[in-house]
Amino acid sequence: MIQGDVAGQKTQETLFGDNSGEAAKCADLRDQYQPSDVSEQEWRSATEGLMERTLARVNMEQALKRVLANKGAGGVDGMTVDELKPHLVTHWQGIRKSLMNGTYKPSPVRCVEIPKPDGGMRQLGIPTILDRLIQQAVLQVLTPIFDPGFSESSFGFRPRRSAVQAVKKAKEYVAGGYGYVVDIDLENFFNTVNHDILMGIVRSRIADVRVVKLIRKYLTAGVLVGGLTTLTEKGTPQGGPLSPLLSNILLDVLDKELEGRGLAFVRYADDGNIYVKSQRAGERVMVSITEFIEKKLKLKVNCNKSAVDRPSKRKFLGFTVGAGGKASPAKKSIARFVDKVRRITSPTKGLSIEQVFEKLNPLLRGWLNYFGNCDTPSRLRKLGEWVRHRVRMIQWRLWKRSSKRYEELVKLGVNEGTARMTVGSAKGPYRIAQSPALHIGLNLEWFRSNKMPDFVCHL
Repeated sequence: MIQGDVAGQKTQETLFGDNSGEAAKCADLRDQYQPSDVSEQEWRSATEGLMERTLARVNMEQALKRVLANKGAGGVDGMTVDELKPHLVTHWQGIRKSLMNGTYKPSPVRCVEIPKPDGGMRQLGIPTILDRLIQQAVLQVLTPIFDPGFSESSFGFRPRRSAVQAVKKAKEYVAGGYGYVVDIDLENFFNTVNHDILMGIVRSRIADVRVVKLIRKYLTAGVLVGGLTTLTEKGTPQGGPLSPLLSNILLDVLDKELEGRGLAFVRYADDGNIYVKSQRAGERVMVSITEFIEKKLKLKVNCNKSAVDRPSKRKFLGFTVGAGGKASPAKKSIARFVDKVRRITSPTKGLSIEQVFEKLNPLLRGWLNYFGNCDTPSRLRKLGEWVRHRVRMIQWRLWKRSSKRYEELVKLGVNEGTARMTVGSAKGPYRIAQSPALHIGLNLEWFRSNKMPDFVCHL
């Protein structure tokens, strides 16, 4: 081992202690049991000493690595991600002691608002970097306890599951003859989670009261707004590592109810659809499940956004699912994408063509990595043609002078006559971008040479 590695190992031991003996206790409970084989009492027994597992060096090192990799903004104390390690070197032993004896007090979260895709604002609660580390460590020991028992129809914020898989499941239901969808919208879900109901479920599975009380403290830590801390009596503020798991723990109650009724459904976090074979069946399900949600879980269903309709007329995770189970990017998803491309390719930006591609390519890759999982290649092809048209307009404008335009077109393989005729045209950039000369010079290979991805379906 080189000297730097030795120093790094000593630093980690300084941070979290050399409690390697606890490492064995951090093994996933999935390695010990299958949920169907284990009683609730056995699960509780297996969670004795869960705080020790949480604070074990191997678990804390993994949590620290994740927090450092995720970066992100700081919380109310102003500490940055880069300041976390030095802080732990000095203070970890005291922090660990307070967590072990139950006296640790989380800081309030910093409230920020971000725009929702469909309008309005979404509140995020940003924990301090230290609280983010502790939450991540708790998450890592809770996930193998709760996740194996979650429904197979739940896909959000779970290991080895994704939104793409959720859409695929929805497609299977529609292709299988479920021609109607019960689309139930939970109003302001993350801010309205009932703490008592949620903690009752957690207590039934976790024997270590220190961990249970710590989770409750995170739920009630409060939100700092305008210099004042407001106590949180309900909700799991989005922004912390624990929030997605806690939301799944609560909504698993709904999943089990749907399974008990033999209903076909798909859920991704608080976005869920129930698939039925007739309008009348859908209306019955809408009434009964709304009553269950509001009475049993104390959540509010948004009647204005909920509906029973054909899947092709409702949006699920950015897609619509049409006849035969074919998924296509929803109109709103395409509209948001088009708006982002327009902003990047606006002539008022004053960007060079290299800068345009530098900003445009990550957007295209991210969008296509997700929406490329569709069954409508013609729609993607048309979008690709439109994006390339926008870029051709920008390039034409950037060449500015006629001599420059002529020179560049010839350099790109356009014959001199066609180049001369195009440069001499009185047409504007929009029409010129459709000309044979620009399609020959700025062809697909030119776009690929600038690392622009192709608009093709992955399926």
